[in-house]
Amino acid sequence: MTPTLSGRIQSRLVLVAIVGIPIAVVLGLILPRPTETTTLGDMYRVFFVALALVAIVGLVWELIWHGLQQFRWEKDWPTLFGLVTGVPEGIVVWLLLRAGVPIDVGDVDGSTFVIMFAITWIAIWLVANGPLQVVFIRWRFQGGRFF
Repeated sequence: MTPTLSGRIQSRLVLVAIVGIPIAVVLGLILPRPTETTTLGDMYRVFFVALALVAIVGLVWELIWHGLQQFRWEKDWPTLFGLVTGVPEGIVVWLLLRAGVPIDVGDVDGSTFVIMFAITWIAIWLVANGPLQVVFIRWRFQGGRFF
């Protein structure tokens, strides 16, 4: 399947919702707090703002990704590239969180963010390349679109 631009955007938003939110809830409970004064609410604020940034920054990233694909003969990238793109996207999300964009979430612990982002990104990538293709059979034939 070669995903269309709208399919890539829809897939990103659906996967952030159905995979990212439950993972953020669980990780907020099990990850150690960076400081003694960090509350569960503080952890969730950082996690959910990061997820929102992944969705928003991802929309811009998908436009760039789509433009770059137009130079390739098959108009698609190897699947592993989808996993590797988490690195630059994670850096951008980290920088935005540290800068207080869109809202100031306070001091963000780097190791906690890396653990949360890496687990979430890998889980989303695995679901997109496995169970999603089994559960939503037509998703593959509709260019990644859900609607």
